[in-house]
Amino acid sequence: QVQLVESGGGLVQAGGSLRLSCAASGRIFSRDAMGWFRQAPGKEREFVVGISWSSGTTNYANALKGRFTISRDNAKNTVYLQMNSLKPDDTAVYYCAAGRTLTEYDCWGQGTQVTVSS
Repeated sequence: QVQLVESGGGLVQAGGSLRLSCAASGRIFSRDAMGWFRQAPGKEREFVVGISWSSGTTNYANALKGRFTISRDNAKNTVYLQMNSLKPDDTAVYYCAAGRTLTEYDCWGQGTQVTVSS
């Protein structure tokens, strides 16, 4: 089992930036992919971006590429999501996830709220 703990959410004005962190622990070796998802009020959870621990390969949702950047620190077992030029539509609970591949996730964090004010 992999345990995931997100941090870094909060309230920010439109145009601002936030960096989310996700610290992984447990059987990390069993899950090569780490990803970020988000769920806005009244909407389904959507994929944001994923990264491979081993290769660093990334997979972005097309609509978010350019404003959001994922990175990893293997020594700290931590993945980051840098979010720039934030918009009110980015308001959501952001979840960290772990999976066997960049398209298959089965471990989830508790989520962190991001609110972008206009």
